[in-house]
Amino acid sequence: MTERRYDENEAAEIFARAAEAGPAGQRALPAGEGMTLAELQEIGREAGMTPEQVAQAARALDRPAQRPPSRFLGLPIGVGRTVRLDRRLSDAEWERLVVTLRETFQASGTIRADGSLRQWSNGNLHVLVEPDSGGDRVRLQTRNGSAPGLLMAGASMMAATGLGFAITLMGGGPAGEVLAALSPIGAAGLGFVTVSIARLRRWARTRQQQMDAIAERLESGEPF
Repeated sequence: MTERRYDENEAAEIFARAAEAGPAGQRALPAGEGMTLAELQEIGREAGMTPEQVAQAARALDRPAQRPPSRFLGLPIGVGRTVRLDRRLSDAEWERLVVTLRETFQASGTIRADGSLRQWSNGNLHVLVEPDSGGDRVRLQTRNGSAPGLLMAGASMMAATGLGFAITLMGGGPAGEVLAALSPIGAAGLGFVTVSIARLRRWARTRQQQMDAIAERLESGEPF
């Protein structure tokens, strides 16, 4: 496999990320065909950066753009993370990854294989390993399928309460009695929506953190 080379702009960005500072353009970098990671690490060492800092910054540079979470009424109902590896995931690594997935998401899930494609899934939670240029791409994705229905149910209860009260007022009926009768329904709907939103946000945050942790281990090559 041809070793990855970084041009001048990429090298400057890597050093900026590694130093957690602004743009790193203070040092002139050789132009031409670019530099290897080892060469970048040597330059970074002279600037007080560890080889691992430079390597992590380089991996971040090659990280594929992440799709924004799927949303419903502005709320996240789907999250995901994609990891592009510069190597093929071995059978042993895949097996250890499956064990980690089961422990992380507390689900046995099911495993499928179709040629070079591998998948672990549990309901709406899917982890796919697909061949990519020079390596494998691992896609982690999930969706909260029940969230839209639960939110709409609560919103419908609130809407029905407001509509019933409005019709009573327009018709000159006993607004106080109708309001007293409908208020519990509206309050229940409001509570239902409030609890659903809190649970959905907590679910999305937890799932994203879990996926990020798995992705970071894959990118670093850390054994599972």
